[in-house]
Amino acid sequence: MIRAARDQDIPTLRAIERDAGRVFTTLGMAEIAEDEPPSAGTLRRYVEQQQAWVHTADGRPVAYVLVDIVDGCAHIEQVSVRSAHAGRRVGAGLIEHVDAWAARGGAAALTLTTFTDVPWNGPYYERCGFRRLSDAEVTPGLRELRRAEAEHGPRPLAPCVHAARTAGRPAPR
Repeated sequence: MIRAARDQDIPTLRAIERDAGRVFTTLGMAEIAEDEPPSAGTLRRYVEQQQAWVHTADGRPVAYVLVDIVDGCAHIEQVSVRSAHAGRRVGAGLIEHVDAWAARGGAAALTLTTFTDVPWNGPYYERCGFRRLSDAEVTPGLRELRRAEAEHGPRPLAPCVHAARTAGRPAPR
């Protein structure tokens, strides 16, 4: 079940992020795995803005998604799934939920930024209906996000790609 994230979920969201990040150690990306999850204050802002959702199993969050509005698009800032629930379309379900929310709100597209050197990211997001944006398609807001990530992120030199899909058009199954 997908529902809006609540204040009481915040410690669990941070734990989900830590658990989901562990897989990056298998790629030699320990700095990503060890990076601190979003702060409680940051997560609270997403909850208050109603731009955070969780997928629950047995009444407890096992995955979450955070969304920003960037240049009129719903930008998926983070989607994280507990490792025990990976491979079950939990993340894809959250993306579809965001898609419906974005379409109702009049967003033109869903966007995200992802690592290019993580072998499962590109194919996964392609299956979710995303396509790489050309340099000419990258909006000023997305460029600014990438600049900020490069300055402050745990791995500032990691190659990343921007991707998008039209809002309101669910990915093929």
